[in-house]
Amino acid sequence: MTASTPERRPRLDAAERILRAAVRCIVASGSAALTMHDVAEEAEVSKGLIHYHFHDKDTLLARVVEWMTQNLVARERAALESSTPRHAIDDLWSWLSAELDRGHIRVLLELAQWRNPLVRRAIYGASLARREATASSIERLFGLLALRPRIPAPLLADVVVPFVDGLAMAMGVDPEFNPRAAFDVFWLSLLTLTD
Repeated sequence: MTASTPERRPRLDAAERILRAAVRCIVASGSAALTMHDVAEEAEVSKGLIHYHFHDKDTLLARVVEWMTQNLVARERAALESSTPRHAIDDLWSWLSAELDRGHIRVLLELAQWRNPLVRRAIYGASLARREATASSIERLFGLLALRPRIPAPLLADVVVPFVDGLAMAMGVDPEFNPRAAFDVFWLSLLTLTD
């Protein structure tokens, strides 16, 4: 590539563009308002291509759940990967703050209310994956801080995931809500559960 040729980023495949577009539409307007037409316009593809890849709206939503969860879990696992004891809590907060801004957790919570069995199975899988990732993050955090929790990490994850979900909901309804203060108080409490 020469200096005069602009660098071109690889174009995402159609299915990936459709998933990203569907998520943007849901974040902006909610899942109930989602139409295949809106997703097609946002992804710059035909409605026929969406139906080719996803068959119908419920299949698309189930795949959205799986795709968002896969990315959410990967980002959570990476959050503490190169962290140091001094920055571990801040690194965890940086990850969570970005997730709250992204809006994907709120979308998962909204889609948890969807009644279609395909979407519900995807949500169930998402909840298991999030719990497992959170348990790993807890183990990593406590390890970095050289602390030993008195409660097993999977049980703590059963508390942390709903706390995170609560932050996502609170931010959606109260623009004055301070999620960082709640995060700090919550983690300070959890860190007292150590030997």
